[in-house]
Amino acid sequence: MRQDLTGTPRFFRLTQGYPGRAHSAVNTLHRSVLLKETLAGLQVHPGGLYLDATVGLGGHSEAILRTENTQVVALDQDEDALAQARLRLAPFGERVRFEHINFAEFEPGEERFDGIVADLGVSSMQLDSPERGFSWRFESPLDMRMDGGGEAETAADLVNTCSAEQLSDLFWRYGEERFSRRIARRIVERRPLRTTTELAAVVASAIPTRQPIHPATRVFQALRIAVNGEVAALETFLERSPDWLVPGGRLAVISFHSLEDRPVKHRWRADPRLEVLTRKTITADEAEIQSNPRARSARLRLARRLSPSEESRP
Repeated sequence: MRQDLTGTPRFFRLTQGYPGRAHSAVNTLHRSVLLKETLAGLQVHPGGLYLDATVGLGGHSEAILRTENTQVVALDQDEDALAQARLRLAPFGERVRFEHINFAEFEPGEERFDGIVADLGVSSMQLDSPERGFSWRFESPLDMRMDGGGEAETAADLVNTCSAEQLSDLFWRYGEERFSRRIARRIVERRPLRTTTELAAVVASAIPTRQPIHPATRVFQALRIAVNGEVAALETFLERSPDWLVPGGRLAVISFHSLEDRPVKHRWRADPRLEVLTRKTITADEAEIQSNPRARSARLRLARRLSPSEESRP
């Protein structure tokens, strides 16, 4: 799903594909964050049917499938991630089914799940794939499309066609970047920009103070969210996913920044179909953070699908 930017000009399309996306040694490259906490929150049980709405490299699915006779429906909009998940989960055979789809567009039919897990945001594999354009650490085309793209707009399209006002609004809304206006003006002065390192250098030149994080972090986050329509997709998922659960079924959502966490928190609290199980978010302990630095910003929230009789109580 794509997030519209009102008044944005018709975007220039970059359709050239970038080969070599596959990664090997999946198990050593990927560590699922908050794994034991997620499994405990889902109350995974033998024979249960579970939905991994963002399978990525398959860590959460693998852990679920280790419980006897469980089944998993595994979704992802990234074909490369699905290819790696297929390799990792091949030993479980027909107990796992894969679908190449954004979780907001999933249609479960008559299936109802005992639990659903969604690990939001960009994966370590995507960040570490230079040709995908998600990180300033590698020189690559400004792409950032999670689904491989085709005719979809890229980060380069946004950077090179939006007005300074539109870029400033985008960086503030989706990156909470306090220097958004200054950065947007500098981008318009220096464009066209075609690579990640070009953009990162321009952003750094526009920020007057030393930052605790890389100066382009929030800008890259904002562009990724806009390119992939993540805000709209998450809102759709939060609205629809409770109906995919059996009564008593559990929802587990892992987020990595406030733009993901806030909608989960507020939508669940207002949803009469759900009982919120986490008054505060569950975070990683120091041991996990030491072994997997990505876990530092991870936040887990849990909810339970109420039965019809519970929903009708005053």
